[in-house]
Amino acid sequence: MQELAAASSNVAIRRLRAGALIDTSDDVIEEVPIAFEYNGISHAVMLASPQDLEEFALGFTLSEGICRSSSECYDIEIVPSIDGVTLQIQISSEAFAKLKEKRRNLTGRTGCGVCGTESLNQVLRPLQQCESDQVLHASGIQHALAHLSAHQPLTRVTGGAHAACWCMPDGKLVAVFEDVGRHNALDKLIGSMAQRRIDPRHGFVLMTSRASVELVQKAATIGIPALVAISAPTGLAIQTARNCGMCLIAFARKNEFVVYTNEQNIKMD
Repeated sequence: MQELAAASSNVAIRRLRAGALIDTSDDVIEEVPIAFEYNGISHAVMLASPQDLEEFALGFTLSEGICRSSSECYDIEIVPSIDGVTLQIQISSEAFAKLKEKRRNLTGRTGCGVCGTESLNQVLRPLQQCESDQVLHASGIQHALAHLSAHQPLTRVTGGAHAACWCMPDGKLVAVFEDVGRHNALDKLIGSMAQRRIDPRHGFVLMTSRASVELVQKAATIGIPALVAISAPTGLAIQTARNCGMCLIAFARKNEFVVYTNEQNIKMD
Protein backbone atom coordinates (compact mmCIF):
# COMPACT_ATOMS: atom_id res chain seq x y z
CA MET A 1 0.00 0.00 0.00
CA GLN A 2 1.24 3.48 -0.89
CA GLU A 3 2.34 5.45 2.17
CA LEU A 4 1.56 9.09 2.89
CA ALA A 5 4.27 11.54 1.92
CA ALA A 6 6.19 13.38 4.63
CA ALA A 7 5.29 16.99 5.41
CA SER A 8 8.87 18.09 4.63
CA SER A 9 11.93 16.79 2.81
CA ASN A 10 15.64 17.53 2.76
CA VAL A 11 17.19 18.80 -0.48
CA ALA A 12 20.72 19.65 -1.57
CA ILE A 13 21.31 23.38 -2.03
CA ARG A 14 24.06 25.89 -2.64
CA ARG A 15 23.92 28.86 -0.26
CA LEU A 16 25.60 32.24 -0.61
CA ARG A 17 26.91 33.30 2.78
CA ALA A 18 29.62 35.78 3.74
CA GLY A 19 30.67 36.15 0.10
CA ALA A 20 31.14 32.42 -0.49
CA LEU A 21 29.01 29.65 -2.04
CA ILE A 22 28.56 26.71 0.33
CA ASP A 23 27.18 23.27 -0.59
CA THR A 24 24.74 22.22 2.11
CA SER A 25 21.15 21.01 2.53
CA ASP A 26 17.81 22.51 3.47
CA ASP A 27 14.45 21.27 4.75
CA VAL A 28 11.55 22.29 2.50
CA ILE A 29 7.81 21.96 2.97
CA GLU A 30 5.90 19.56 0.73
CA GLU A 31 2.54 20.05 -0.97
CA VAL A 32 0.53 17.14 -2.31
CA PRO A 33 -2.66 16.98 -4.42
CA ILE A 34 -5.54 16.06 -2.11
CA ALA A 35 -8.73 14.92 -3.84
CA PHE A 36 -12.08 15.11 -2.05
CA GLU A 37 -14.70 12.51 -2.99
CA TYR A 38 -18.19 12.59 -1.52
CA ASN A 39 -20.16 9.36 -1.72
CA GLY A 40 -17.90 8.26 -4.59
CA ILE A 41 -18.21 11.50 -6.61
CA SER A 42 -15.17 13.74 -7.15
CA HIS A 43 -15.73 17.24 -5.77
CA ALA A 44 -12.46 19.14 -5.33
CA VAL A 45 -8.69 18.89 -5.53
CA MET A 46 -6.54 21.00 -3.22
CA LEU A 47 -2.80 21.24 -2.76
CA ALA A 48 -1.99 20.76 0.90
CA SER A 49 0.50 19.41 3.42
CA PRO A 50 0.04 15.62 3.71
CA GLN A 51 -0.68 15.52 7.44
CA ASP A 52 -3.79 15.70 9.64
CA LEU A 53 -5.89 14.62 6.66
CA GLU A 54 -8.86 13.28 8.60
CA GLU A 55 -9.19 16.67 10.29
CA PHE A 56 -8.77 18.31 6.86
CA ALA A 57 -11.57 16.23 5.37
CA LEU A 58 -14.00 16.95 8.19
CA GLY A 59 -13.06 20.62 8.50
CA PHE A 60 -13.42 21.30 4.77
CA THR A 61 -16.77 19.50 4.77
CA LEU A 62 -18.04 21.71 7.59
CA SER A 63 -16.43 25.04 6.63
CA GLU A 64 -17.74 24.80 3.06
CA GLY A 65 -21.25 24.07 4.33
CA ILE A 66 -21.39 20.61 2.75
CA CYS A 67 -22.51 19.16 6.08
CA ARG A 68 -24.14 21.18 8.83
CA SER A 69 -22.57 19.09 11.59
CA SER A 70 -20.10 16.23 11.99
CA SER A 71 -23.04 13.87 12.58
CA GLU A 72 -23.80 14.11 8.83
CA CYS A 73 -20.28 12.92 8.00
CA TYR A 74 -20.39 9.14 8.39
CA ASP A 75 -16.92 7.99 7.38
CA ILE A 76 -13.57 9.25 6.10
CA GLU A 77 -11.05 6.99 4.35
CA ILE A 78 -7.59 8.24 3.41
CA VAL A 79 -6.30 6.58 0.23
CA PRO A 80 -2.72 7.49 -0.78
CA SER A 81 -1.47 6.86 -4.31
CA ILE A 82 1.55 7.72 -6.41
CA ASP A 83 -0.24 10.85 -7.66
CA GLY A 84 -1.43 12.17 -4.29
CA VAL A 85 -4.12 11.36 -1.74
CA THR A 86 -7.86 10.76 -2.11
CA LEU A 87 -10.15 11.51 0.81
CA GLN A 88 -13.20 9.27 0.42
CA ILE A 89 -15.92 10.90 2.52
CA GLN A 90 -19.32 9.37 3.15
CA ILE A 91 -22.03 11.89 4.03
CA SER A 92 -25.76 11.70 4.64
CA SER A 93 -28.09 11.40 1.68
CA GLU A 94 -29.63 14.78 2.52
CA ALA A 95 -26.25 16.52 2.59
CA PHE A 96 -25.21 14.79 -0.65
CA ALA A 97 -28.40 15.87 -2.40
CA LYS A 98 -27.72 19.50 -1.44
CA LEU A 99 -24.11 19.16 -2.56
CA LYS A 100 -25.15 17.98 -6.01
CA GLU A 101 -27.37 21.06 -6.36
CA LYS A 102 -24.47 23.46 -5.90
CA ARG A 103 -21.67 21.24 -7.15
CA ARG A 104 -18.54 22.99 -8.27
CA ASN A 105 -15.06 22.02 -9.38
CA LEU A 106 -12.34 23.55 -7.19
CA THR A 107 -9.31 22.03 -8.93
CA GLY A 108 -7.09 24.90 -7.89
CA ARG A 109 -3.89 26.24 -6.53
CA THR A 110 -2.37 25.98 -3.10
CA GLY A 111 -5.03 26.56 -0.47
CA CYS A 112 -7.26 28.62 -2.75
CA GLY A 113 -10.82 28.60 -1.53
CA VAL A 114 -12.57 29.80 -4.70
CA CYS A 115 -10.47 28.70 -7.71
CA GLY A 116 -12.76 27.04 -10.22
CA THR A 117 -15.99 28.30 -8.68
CA GLU A 118 -18.55 28.26 -11.43
CA SER A 119 -20.44 31.51 -10.76
CA LEU A 120 -20.02 34.77 -8.87
CA ASN A 121 -22.86 34.09 -6.43
CA GLN A 122 -21.05 30.98 -5.20
CA VAL A 123 -18.10 33.05 -3.94
CA LEU A 124 -19.93 35.13 -1.32
CA ARG A 125 -22.32 32.60 0.18
CA PRO A 126 -24.87 33.50 2.87
CA LEU A 127 -23.41 33.28 6.38
CA GLN A 128 -24.97 32.82 9.76
CA GLN A 129 -24.70 35.62 12.29
CA CYS A 130 -21.83 34.93 14.70
CA GLU A 131 -21.98 38.16 16.71
CA SER A 132 -21.12 37.58 20.35
CA ASP A 133 -20.90 39.56 23.57
CA GLN A 134 -17.66 37.71 24.30
CA VAL A 135 -14.98 40.10 25.57
CA LEU A 136 -11.43 39.63 24.31
CA HIS A 137 -8.69 41.17 26.42
CA ALA A 138 -5.64 42.61 24.74
CA SER A 139 -3.45 40.58 27.09
CA GLY A 140 -5.12 37.34 25.88
CA ILE A 141 -4.33 38.08 22.24
CA GLN A 142 -0.76 39.03 23.17
CA HIS A 143 -0.40 35.85 25.24
CA ALA A 144 -1.44 33.71 22.26
CA LEU A 145 0.99 35.52 19.97
CA ALA A 146 3.86 35.11 22.44
CA HIS A 147 3.37 31.34 22.76
CA LEU A 148 2.51 30.50 19.15
CA SER A 149 6.00 29.75 17.80
CA ALA A 150 6.48 26.92 20.29
CA HIS A 151 3.58 25.10 18.58
CA GLN A 152 4.83 25.45 14.99
CA PRO A 153 7.26 22.56 14.37
CA LEU A 154 6.78 22.53 10.59
CA THR A 155 7.42 26.27 10.38
CA ARG A 156 10.55 25.95 12.49
CA VAL A 157 11.94 23.28 10.16
CA THR A 158 10.92 24.74 6.78
CA GLY A 159 9.81 28.35 7.27
CA GLY A 160 7.01 27.64 4.79
CA ALA A 161 3.86 26.81 6.77
CA HIS A 162 0.85 28.77 7.93
CA ALA A 163 -0.71 28.03 11.31
CA ALA A 164 -4.32 28.18 12.48
CA CYS A 165 -4.82 28.21 16.25
CA TRP A 166 -7.84 27.94 18.50
CA CYS A 167 -7.40 30.13 21.54
CA MET A 168 -9.41 30.67 24.68
CA PRO A 169 -10.35 34.29 25.49
CA ASP A 170 -7.38 34.45 27.90
CA GLY A 171 -5.01 33.47 25.07
CA LYS A 172 -4.43 29.83 26.03
CA LEU A 173 -3.64 27.81 22.90
CA VAL A 174 -5.97 24.80 22.72
CA ALA A 175 -5.13 23.48 19.24
CA VAL A 176 -2.66 24.44 16.49
CA PHE A 177 -2.54 23.07 12.94
CA GLU A 178 -0.03 23.86 10.19
CA ASP A 179 -0.27 23.61 6.42
CA VAL A 180 1.33 25.05 3.31
CA GLY A 181 -2.00 26.80 2.68
CA ARG A 182 -3.70 29.06 5.20
CA HIS A 183 -7.21 27.90 4.26
CA ASN A 184 -6.12 24.29 4.66
CA ALA A 185 -4.67 25.01 8.12
CA LEU A 186 -7.99 26.53 9.19
CA ASP A 187 -9.93 23.57 7.80
CA LYS A 188 -7.73 21.18 9.77
CA LEU A 189 -8.32 23.21 12.92
CA ILE A 190 -12.09 23.26 12.34
CA GLY A 191 -12.08 19.49 11.80
CA SER A 192 -10.21 18.92 15.04
CA MET A 193 -12.57 21.22 16.95
CA ALA A 194 -15.53 19.20 15.67
CA GLN A 195 -13.85 15.92 16.64
CA ARG A 196 -13.12 17.20 20.13
CA ARG A 197 -16.53 18.90 20.47
CA ILE A 198 -14.94 22.28 21.17
CA ASP A 199 -17.56 25.02 21.33
CA PRO A 200 -16.64 27.51 18.57
CA ARG A 201 -18.62 30.32 20.22
CA HIS A 202 -16.17 30.80 23.11
CA GLY A 203 -12.68 31.77 21.96
CA PHE A 204 -10.95 33.05 18.85
CA VAL A 205 -8.93 31.87 15.88
CA LEU A 206 -5.38 33.14 15.40
CA MET A 207 -3.95 32.91 11.86
CA THR A 208 -0.34 33.42 10.79
CA SER A 209 -1.44 34.97 7.51
CA ARG A 210 -3.41 37.83 6.05
CA ALA A 211 -7.12 37.94 6.76
CA SER A 212 -8.86 36.99 3.52
CA VAL A 213 -12.59 36.74 2.93
CA GLU A 214 -12.34 32.95 2.61
CA LEU A 215 -10.99 32.69 6.17
CA VAL A 216 -13.81 34.88 7.47
CA GLN A 217 -16.37 32.74 5.62
CA LYS A 218 -14.97 29.44 6.89
CA ALA A 219 -14.85 30.70 10.48
CA ALA A 220 -18.33 32.21 10.32
CA THR A 221 -19.83 29.04 8.83
CA ILE A 222 -19.23 27.19 12.11
CA GLY A 223 -20.02 30.18 14.34
CA ILE A 224 -16.57 31.44 15.36
CA PRO A 225 -17.06 35.01 16.70
CA ALA A 226 -13.52 36.39 16.38
CA LEU A 227 -10.62 36.06 13.94
CA VAL A 228 -7.12 37.43 14.60
CA ALA A 229 -4.51 37.57 11.82
CA ILE A 230 -0.89 38.64 11.97
CA SER A 231 -0.98 40.28 8.55
CA ALA A 232 -3.28 42.59 6.59
CA PRO A 233 -7.02 42.15 6.01
CA THR A 234 -8.71 42.66 2.68
CA GLY A 235 -11.54 45.12 2.27
CA LEU A 236 -13.93 42.32 1.39
CA ALA A 237 -12.92 40.39 4.50
CA ILE A 238 -13.71 43.44 6.65
CA GLN A 239 -17.07 43.94 4.96
CA THR A 240 -17.96 40.27 5.30
CA ALA A 241 -16.92 40.17 8.97
CA ARG A 242 -19.01 43.26 9.67
CA ASN A 243 -22.04 41.79 7.90
CA CYS A 244 -21.97 38.56 9.89
CA GLY A 245 -21.06 40.14 13.22
CA MET A 246 -17.53 38.77 13.52
CA CYS A 247 -14.79 40.61 15.41
CA LEU A 248 -11.88 40.95 12.95
CA ILE A 249 -8.39 41.88 14.15
CA ALA A 250 -5.30 42.10 11.95
CA PHE A 251 -1.66 43.27 12.01
CA ALA A 252 -1.43 41.45 15.35
CA ARG A 253 2.04 41.84 16.80
CA LYS A 254 3.60 41.42 20.20
CA ASN A 255 2.44 44.76 21.55
CA GLU A 256 -0.10 46.01 19.00
CA PHE A 257 -2.98 45.06 16.73
CA VAL A 258 -5.72 46.74 14.71
CA VAL A 259 -9.42 46.10 15.37
CA TYR A 260 -11.50 46.42 12.20
CA THR A 261 -14.95 45.26 13.34
CA ASN A 262 -16.81 44.90 16.66
CA GLU A 263 -14.28 47.07 18.44
CA GLN A 264 -16.56 47.13 21.50
CA ASN A 265 -15.58 43.48 22.17
CA ILE A 266 -11.91 44.37 22.83
CA LYS A 267 -10.88 45.53 26.28
CA MET A 268 -7.64 46.53 27.93
CA ASP A 269 -6.80 44.86 31.24
